[in-house]
Amino acid sequence: MNFDNDNILVLAYLGDSVYELFIRKHLIDKDISKIDDLQKEAIKYVSAYGQVNFLNHLIQAKILNDNELDIVRKGCNNKRKAHPKNTDILTYKHATGFEALIGYLYINNKDRLNEILSYVKEL
Repeated sequence: MNFDNDNILVLAYLGDSVYELFIRKHLIDKDISKIDDLQKEAIKYVSAYGQVNFLNHLIQAKILNDNELDIVRKGCNNKRKAHPKNTDILTYKHATGFEALIGYLYINNKDRLNEILSYVKEL
């Protein structure tokens, strides 16, 4: 797959849903059973701010390899100008980079995806 602007955004689109599903299962596994509580907890992880927080953790801990960092950079540098009202453009672009990485790993290396997502359980 050639990672031009459109494809990187498709990876981010896929990565967003993969990450959200992982988080929902993770929270259910923590025995959170009330829907309102699940939703409040999920937002901490799946909001753009939560995604950027986790991405920063991965980068600072040097968990990502050069190829993965390249995917993140391409996602961050996408040409899309629009962003949600409740998120600044920089946070949104970094979250897009994180989502692109998740989408890329989902397609290309599920073992590595699971390894990276396992760090969420430690936070």
